[in-house]
Amino acid sequence: MAVSSAFVGAKLDALMVSNTASSSAVSASASASPAQVGLFCKPVATRAKRVALMRRNSGIIRAEVQTEIVDHANAASSSASASASSLSALEQLKASGADRYTKEKSSIVVIGLSIHSAPVEMREKLAIPEAEWPRAIGELCGLNHIEEAAVLSTCNRMEIYVVALSRHRGVKEVTEWMSKTSGIPVSEICEHRFLLYDKDATQHIFEVSAGLDSLVLGEGQILAQVKQVVKVGQGVLGFGRNISGLFKHAITVGKRVRTETNIASGAVSVSSAAVELALMKLPESSHSTARMLVIGAGKMGKLVIKHLAAKGCTKMVVVNRTEERVSAIREDIKDVEIIYKPLTEMQNCSAEADVIFTSTASEIPLFLKEHVVDLPPVAPTVGGVRLFVDISVPRNVGSCVNELENARVYNVDDLKEVVAANKEDRLRKAMEAQTIIAEESNQFEAWRDSLETVPTIKKLRAYAERIRAAELDKCLSKMGEDIPKKTRKAVDDLSRGIVNKLLHGPMQHLRCDGSDSRTLSETLENMHALNRMFSLETEISVLEQKIRAKVEQTQT
Repeated sequence: MAVSSAFVGAKLDALMVSNTASSSAVSASASASPAQVGLFCKPVATRAKRVALMRRNSGIIRAEVQTEIVDHANAASSSASASASSLSALEQLKASGADRYTKEKSSIVVIGLSIHSAPVEMREKLAIPEAEWPRAIGELCGLNHIEEAAVLSTCNRMEIYVVALSRHRGVKEVTEWMSKTSGIPVSEICEHRFLLYDKDATQHIFEVSAGLDSLVLGEGQILAQVKQVVKVGQGVLGFGRNISGLFKHAITVGKRVRTETNIASGAVSVSSAAVELALMKLPESSHSTARMLVIGAGKMGKLVIKHLAAKGCTKMVVVNRTEERVSAIREDIKDVEIIYKPLTEMQNCSAEADVIFTSTASEIPLFLKEHVVDLPPVAPTVGGVRLFVDISVPRNVGSCVNELENARVYNVDDLKEVVAANKEDRLRKAMEAQTIIAEESNQFEAWRDSLETVPTIKKLRAYAERIRAAELDKCLSKMGEDIPKKTRKAVDDLSRGIVNKLLHGPMQHLRCDGSDSRTLSETLENMHALNRMFSLETEISVLEQKIRAKVEQTQT
C-alpha cells in the first residue's frame, strides 16, 4: 500500500526503535540469538538513512525514515540484551519487515506454463487435479510472502495466481513449491515459465477467459474451467477478495467477449479442434465411412461425439467404464448410432477402428507401442494409417506409437495445425475482443485501487460512530429514563442522519472506482489527509494485520 512520507516518518520510526530506545540496534543485532531473528529476514541494522521508493501507477512517493545512532557506550551494552529478549516475535517481525512491506503494494502475480511455453511432458507433471486445488491453495498461502492464491490447471495450461507481499520473493517461493510438488528442477521450470504482474496478469486471465490465449479461438471450455476455479475456491481460506474478484471479473469478460463478437464461430473447443484435425488427416472421401472409436465419455469425450455427429458421422463406438453416461449421450444425439463397449473390450474395439479419440483421466498410458503393433492395418481408402487423437493430460497414448509405420499419434500440442487454418479471422476477432478486455481491465484496476481506501473508510465510520453513540447516551441520560420509545428512536435517527450527512463528502472523496474523474493520486492524498486529521493510523494497522497473520500462521 502506498504510504505518505509524513505518516511513515513517525510511525515506522516508532516501530523501528520501539523498546530499544536505550540500546544500539547494531550491538543488539550482533549478539542476537536465533530466536531473535525475524521470520522473513535477518533483523535490519540501524542505518543512517533508509529510503523506501513506493510506486503506484505513475506516482512515486518517497518515504524517508531518518534514525540517528546515539552512542550510550557501556549503558547501552548493559541493557541491550534484556531489551532484545523482551521483544515479541511480532515486534521483531516489524523491525525486520516493516520497511519491506511498505515499499510496495501487494502484487497480483501469475506464474504459469502453457502450451505456448512448455511441452506436454512438463505440463502433465505439474498438473493438479481439481480435487487437490483447495490443498494447493492452502500450501501456497502458507508460504511467507503469499496472501491469496488460486490454481488454474487444464490440459493446455498450469497457472498459479497469487497476491504476493513481495513479488520477487513470492515468485521464488511459488517456483520452489512447484518444483517440490512436481519433481521438476527449479532451473527447468524457470526456463519454460512465464511471469506476469498486476495489470499484465489481469489482462492475461481476461484473455484466457475470453479464449484468446487458447489454441482454438474463443473455445468455451476454458470459460467453464475459470468458473470452476471460483466454484472450488468458495469458502477456501486463501481464495481471498483480490483473487476471487479477479476471477469473477474474468468470467464477466469471457461472457461479454463471446456475446459482442463472433469469436465463438467455427471450432470453439479442444474437442472440436480434435475432430477437425482428424478429418484433415483423412481423405475427404472417407469422412462419412471412417470407423470412429471414442474412449472416455466424460465432458471432453461427449464433446468429441457431438462434433463428430455435427460433421456427418452417423455411427461410432464409445468405450467407457460404465454405460450410464453413454446412454445419456445417446438420448441427446438421436440421429447417430452410438454403440457402448466396456473398457475390457478396448483392445478389440481398437482393432476395428480407423480413428481413435482418447479422453480419459487415466494416469498411465492406455496405448503403448506394444499395444498397437499387432493391430490389423486399416484400409487404404482411409489413408492406410490408424489415427490416435489424444486430448488427455496426462496423455493416454504414448509418443512411442509414432514409431510404427501404420499409426500416427496427435496430442493437444498438435491442435495448432487446426488453429492456423483460420489465422486471419482469428486476428480480426481478437482485435475486437482486445478493446473489450482493455475496458474491463481498467474497471478492475479501478476497483482494486478503491480497496486501498477501504480501511480508512471503515475506521472513519467507526470513529464517527463512537462519537455519535457517546453523545447520544449523554443526551438520553439528560432527558430522563421515561423517554417514549418513539422519541428515543427519533433522536437516534437524527444523530445517524447528521453523521451520514457529514461523512458523505469525505466518503465521496475516498472513492476511486472509475465512476468519476478523480485520479488515484488525488484519492490517496485525501486518504492520507483523513488519516492525519483523525489519527486513524490505517497503514500501520494494515501492516500489523499482515505481519500478525504470518506470525500466527508460522506458530500453528
